[in-house]
Amino acid sequence: MTQKRLTRSRSNKWLAGICGGMAEYFGWDAELLRLLWVLLTFCTVFCGGIVYLILWIIMPQD
Repeated sequence: MTQKRLTRSRSNKWLAGICGGMAEYFGWDAELLRLLWVLLTFCTVFCGGIVYLILWIIMPQD
């Protein structure tokens, strides 16, 4: 059995593949996750953007 890993997506990405990788890992729709991420970013005074940058640095690419 292969172990699932949370990685940035190379095929399903707009900027860095963070949302695409999370959507593939959890089995969610990537477009919906991107929309929620943008709403989170604007509703929390850009905390979502900071978290995105941190994930971009620490998440490995697939």
